[in-house]
Amino acid sequence: MLEEVEHWLTRRSWAAADRSLGDLMAAKRGTKISVVLPALNEEETVGEIVGTIRRELVDAVPLVDELVVIDSGSTDRTSEVAAAAGARVVHRDAILPALPAVPGKGEVLWRSLLVTTGDVVAFVDADLKDFSADFVSGIVGPLLTDPDVSFVKAMYDRPFGAAAGQGGRVTELVARPLLNLHWPRLAGFVQPLGGEYAARRELLEQLPFPVGYGVELGLLVDALHTVGLDALAQVDVGVRIHRHQDSQALGRMAAAIYRTAQLRLSRGHLVRPALTQFERGEDGFVPRTHAVDTEERPPMREVPEYAKRRAA
Repeated sequence: MLEEVEHWLTRRSWAAADRSLGDLMAAKRGTKISVVLPALNEEETVGEIVGTIRRELVDAVPLVDELVVIDSGSTDRTSEVAAAAGARVVHRDAILPALPAVPGKGEVLWRSLLVTTGDVVAFVDADLKDFSADFVSGIVGPLLTDPDVSFVKAMYDRPFGAAAGQGGRVTELVARPLLNLHWPRLAGFVQPLGGEYAARRELLEQLPFPVGYGVELGLLVDALHTVGLDALAQVDVGVRIHRHQDSQALGRMAAAIYRTAQLRLSRGHLVRPALTQFERGEDGFVPRTHAVDTEERPPMREVPEYAKRRAA
């Protein structure tokens, strides 16, 4: 590990308990905070997450000013459950309708900037179980108390079944090697692909958003190049329990993340953006080829509709 990263770890890594809610409210001083949950068919978990944030960080302590769920085309009761729990629900296709939406988490996060107004925007995945409000208060904390911090990732244990700390397979097999080899200044991040992070709007609106699974790696790498390592931080929020995907889905995620890294390493000769996987059929293994997410949305400040809204 680089000496710079070792020094960064001592200065820019905290625990959620290091800042009380009282400390955060004292430091808030008019800073508006938006929390965004991207959601696709998450009726089983989104209500508990929204309800916890609403109860503990809106009603009991007014830390969060906006709580928004962006529905990415759910076919279950995600929208109804989220609204009943206290979130403002916006459908992905209702945001910037002049530009047809494409499937993908990054697409939803990018569009969320158009329907939120917070100076600080926090993203939280909608499939978390046993959710704690520390996931939100922890990641926004450094942004309120330290003006030099612009981007904060959550870090946590990720159990896989009964095995502690064995989750995050794509992180360990793909993202961490890529970061250590090509962006060693980011080697100190415990959960570089985690879906819980917060940033200042003025930074987010400068960054391109990969539309799919590569969004977390893309934002982290681009934030490093935009504001520097010392403006990045991480906060320990405990344990993250969520739904694990099968190996086929993880393969597609890994391919998208590799492609995102590749685009940032070189805009020249790129591999063909497709991934072939195999499933056993009646007559043996059957190849299934999937497109790899390659599209990216431009920095939000370059979108005319966003500029008009900011001017207004």
